[in-house]
Amino acid sequence: MTPFEAATHADPYVYYSGLRRQNGLLFDADLRLWIASDAEFVEAILGHPDCCVRPLNEPIPPAIARGMAGVIFGRLMRMNEGPPHLCPRMAIEPALASVETENIEDIVSRVVDILDNPVDNVDELMFTLPVSVIATLIGLPSSRLQEVAKLTRDFVACLSPLSDEIQLGKANAGATRLSELFTALLSSDDKCSRFLSHIRSGCEATAWGDHPAFIANLIGLLSQTCEATAGLIGNTLVALHRNPDLIEEMQLTPMMVADLVAEVARYDSPVQNTRRFVAKRCTIRGRVLEAGDTVLLLLASANRDACANPDPDSFLLNRTQRRTFSFGSGRHECPGQQLALTIASQTILVWLHRQSTPFDRPYRWRYLPSLNGRIPKFYRDQETQQ
Repeated sequence: MTPFEAATHADPYVYYSGLRRQNGLLFDADLRLWIASDAEFVEAILGHPDCCVRPLNEPIPPAIARGMAGVIFGRLMRMNEGPPHLCPRMAIEPALASVETENIEDIVSRVVDILDNPVDNVDELMFTLPVSVIATLIGLPSSRLQEVAKLTRDFVACLSPLSDEIQLGKANAGATRLSELFTALLSSDDKCSRFLSHIRSGCEATAWGDHPAFIANLIGLLSQTCEATAGLIGNTLVALHRNPDLIEEMQLTPMMVADLVAEVARYDSPVQNTRRFVAKRCTIRGRVLEAGDTVLLLLASANRDACANPDPDSFLLNRTQRRTFSFGSGRHECPGQQLALTIASQTILVWLHRQSTPFDRPYRWRYLPSLNGRIPKFYRDQETQQ
């Protein structure tokens, strides 16, 4: 098995454990990259200033460099270092932190009522609902939510090396249309949403006035929500399917759903790995990395490191001082981590509340093709695996 195959394997965690026992940081000659598998190395590399999110000589992947998807990609704060990373983050992060659980609960309940049966249609529950919540927060009208969710799914295809030419074409079209929608929203004379107003205030406070980058990072909020939150919701449903006693427990004590989702994020991470690219020669925990080296960080493996989480292979709702690397760490730690957890928790609550008999017909699942994401695709016994 390779780390890329592990992301969508039925149970990659025995493999990760074996890697941690060999070495927390080892070089794979076949893959021509370093593999960091334990919590200490993962955290150290994520926090090191010479380990960047993109290679210095390739800020945009060649496959998308000539299209609109590449233009958006190149302006995303998560794909940049220095001011292009810090300026939008300083404007957007406070707005993300200001969103209250009660607000998300209200938006989720409203969005559920206008979507296409998202409780029974698990794909709609996982993908359309979370993106629609963020789109609503930003201020896009309810009539656009289905379109925006589809466009976002089209756009995120550009982030995967597995995408074909057709998918990349749709990604470019999706990026173009999303840019048009946000341009229209920002140009409107209508009163903007509280969330968008907060971001605009942050732009003024930090003197960040890059309008194209502003639009790109609004699209980035949708794209980061899309697959990661879908995986978090889906893997929580997997956990409930494997532990049906938890369903009644969650229905009786809904306050525990947040603990359930937080433990799923650690135990069965929706983002299994990420990469860092060494900008210049550096030494990390006694290991020398050369300029141009690539490091694959196994976030899901670090989550299962006993040094970070005692008894790591047990699923514990009441785990104390839980450490989760699924959302990254250091300067590129996802600023929407708490918002993603809240959206997933509220979505699971809706699913539990509206299901009269959860799993009355057992689900099966496989994982969508990916080199780093762990997102289940559910189907029934009598359904074809599309």
